[in-house]
Parts: sequence; C-alpha cells; structure tokens
Amino acid sequence: MAIPVKLEVFEGPLDLLLHLIDKNKVDIYDIPIVEITEQYLDYIRKMDTDDMNIMSEFLVMAATLIDIKCRMLLPKEVDEEGEEEDPRQELVQKLLEYKMYKYMSLELKDRQVDAAKNLYRAKNIPPEVALYQYPLDYKELIGDMTLSKLHGIFKSIIKRQEDKIDPIRSQYGNIEKEEIDMDVKTLYVEAYAREHKSFSFRNLLEKQGGKMEVIVTFLIILEMMKTGKIVISQDSIFDDIMITSLL
Repeated sequence: MAIPVKLEVFEGPLDLLLHLIDKNKVDIYDIPIVEITEQYLDYIRKMDTDDMNIMSEFLVMAATLIDIKCRMLLPKEVDEEGEEEDPRQELVQKLLEYKMYKYMSLELKDRQVDAAKNLYRAKNIPPEVALYQYPLDYKELIGDMTLSKLHGIFKSIIKRQEDKIDPIRSQYGNIEKEEIDMDVKTLYVEAYAREHKSFSFRNLLEKQGGKMEVIVTFLIILEMMKTGKIVISQDSIFDDIMITSLL
C-alpha cells in the first residue's frame, strides 16, 4: 500500500523555486541548475491537480529549467562586450523581483493586521462646546460691497457663460436614432409585393414614415431582386422604376 505524501502548496513556479533555493541553502546568484531542476521535476511528478491553468504554469517553468540546463552544457555564449553570458541570468532576475514583491505583500499584510488593532475613542465634546457658533460681524463680512457691485459681478459671470456658447452649434437639434426592425419591414414589403404584383418603386417609398425606413426598404428591395423574388424595369433614365412581384 502506497504511503500518501502531502505536498506543500505554492503560489506558483517561482514560489516553488525560491523554496528549493532556501531549502538547499544556495546562492540565488549561483543556482546549481542541475540539482534544482531535478528537485523541481520531482515535485511536478507528485502534483495532483485537475486545474490545467495551474499545472501549465509549472510545466512552462520546468521546460525553462531544462532549457537552461541544456544551454549550460554547451559552450558559453559571448555578448557584444566580449563577456560570457550566463543562461541563468534572466531566471535570477525574475526570482529577485518575485522575492521582493512577496516580501512587500507580507509587510503590507502585517501592517493591515496591526491597523485592525487600533482603537479610537468616541467623541466626547461638551454640549456647550458643540453648540458654540462663532459670532459673525455682518458689516465686516460685507465690507464695501453694494447691490450695484453684486449686480455687476453677476452680469460679468452671465456674459462669460454666454461667450462659451457656440452660436451655430447651439441651434442644432437632437438627433434621435430610429429603431427599424429589419425582419418586420421585410415581411411588410413582401406582403405589399404579393398584393400589388406590379407597382412603382416611388409609390412604395412614399408610404414610408421616415428617412431610415426609406433606406431599409431600399435595401430590402435590392435583396429581393438578388434572390429572384421581384423583377425591376425602367423604360428610360428618368422614368419611374417599376417592380414586378414573382411571389
């Protein structure tokens, strides 16, 4: 009978890597990639989760570790300045950033816990103090202000507001959107075609209630002509367009 093993829960692959680095007491700037990769893969094998989003994150990191491991076995690459590039450099940078954010989150959590312990004393102001109102000297407050000066200030404010109004755009009305049901309109045009058999396109458009209805009716006529439900004829350029129904 297999002995059940309880694995620690980590927030993500970087969290697991930090745990392995601390556990092995190694320098984060000089990660023994072979040893860490083996321990990381061993943890992956023991994971039991149905969440593919979580599992995929750990598998991507596993592939990254294997890639770094393979690159370290190859001759080292040299950058433009002639210095050897460390395949682990990008991973180390991500680990340092994650470690900083993790410690900052723990610090904020501690501060939140400490803040919850703060207690504030209820207000205890004597009634005579709470009801006290500072005496106002209305003559001093008004000063040399007169009704004439107030009227002048009011007129200047009104004028500034009027100057902001565009004399042309202010005359525009509100444009309201017309809601036309395409299906209902199609049924109406088809019924009209069945009833009249042959009719003028102009007469059909004159029965519409607005510009949007005219546009929709025109589109429906084009579609009916395309599908072979009607035939359109015109004797000359400026004559009425005649529609013959085939429904």
